[in-house]
Amino acid sequence: MNPFPPLPQSWQPALAAEFEQPYMNKLAEFLEAERATHTVFPPLEQTFSALEFTPLDQVEVMILGQDPYHGPGQAHGLAFSVRPGVRVPPSLVNIFRELNADLGVPVPNHGYLEAWARRGVLLLNTVLTVRAAQANSHKGKGWERFTDAVIRAVNERPERVVFVLWGAHAQKKASLIDTSRHAIVQSVHPSPLSASNGFFGSRPFSQVNALLREAGRPEIDWSLPQLDG
Repeated sequence: MNPFPPLPQSWQPALAAEFEQPYMNKLAEFLEAERATHTVFPPLEQTFSALEFTPLDQVEVMILGQDPYHGPGQAHGLAFSVRPGVRVPPSLVNIFRELNADLGVPVPNHGYLEAWARRGVLLLNTVLTVRAAQANSHKGKGWERFTDAVIRAVNERPERVVFVLWGAHAQKKASLIDTSRHAIVQSVHPSPLSASNGFFGSRPFSQVNALLREAGRPEIDWSLPQLDG
């Protein structure tokens, strides 16, 4: 079985060559072995959901995460997001709290961020898979190089993109971004371990919209529909 689902069409010109690289062959072998002996999240077909929901030519904002959630039923391929019906994780609780304080957006009754992704917010983790119950278990296996290529592809966009870098891990990627054309919004991570040290009160959502507006780009509607059930 192919260890990767098909790459969404809009990203193929920028990323197809990555699949010819030796590092991707090694990553493929690693993922095949992992799936043979362990549960891997997200499900195979959702590995590239972030790229599927936000085509390259529609990226307005990139929010960079780190590692997929490693609990059952949580990860579905969008950074920070969980499927409907799954308890909202602590970092996302804090993101919603700041969104409410920043823009007055009502806190949704779920943590499913597909609506953001479809409005041009690329929700990308730097590592796209994880072994169940083992955080960072797929770190250093090749995904970082692939997602660096994603960041570079977005950086090539002629229109301003706002990159949201929360925490030291994400901020290491700032060197890949041409800030003469694009903009960066950064703070500490929304995790409960750090949110009180500068995430709360940072107003990232209004910052993003101000930077888009300044460049003549459409603002992001950050509201999320309430889900039934």
